[in-house]
Amino acid sequence: MTHCLFKKKFIITVMKKIIFIISFFISTVSFADQNMKIGSKGNINDVSRVIKVKMFDNYYEPNYFNIKAGETIKFEVENVGELVHEFNIANKMMHMKHQPEMAKMVENEILLADSIDKEKMKKMAKMDKAMGHSHSNSVLLAPKEKEDIIWKFDNAVNIEIACNVPGHYQVGMIAKVDIN
Repeated sequence: MTHCLFKKKFIITVMKKIIFIISFFISTVSFADQNMKIGSKGNINDVSRVIKVKMFDNYYEPNYFNIKAGETIKFEVENVGELVHEFNIANKMMHMKHQPEMAKMVENEILLADSIDKEKMKKMAKMDKAMGHSHSNSVLLAPKEKEDIIWKFDNAVNIEIACNVPGHYQVGMIAKVDIN
């Protein structure tokens, strides 16, 4: 039992170091988005279906979403992994633009491998709104947390769902979205 606990702590320590290294490199990159067609925050009264999503360590279940244009979906998102994860509805360029913000959260020790310092997040958000991570198209969850997103896929093209925690997008924590 003690060996398992030691191994878990070791893995978390290694992940924190990896996240820090990756965040350093990512934080120097900035992209501009030319295509903001991602849909909009939905209304609970317009939800046509509910999709339960589980976030494991570096993948989503399901990892593919078939959505009708204009459909409003309630995503019930649960982090069942051991690391912090994000469920972010956007296009690739928006994910690239958001990643330096996430790296900044790591640098400021708001975002750790297995937890989120929500008090520090609130304080930092007063100085830099991006540090609040209060986007209607995204949830950032520590292990065992749950949250919902209601999203209307109107005027949405080239969407993917991804985790922008430093390093997670790069290792493939991306779900495909087919809008027809």
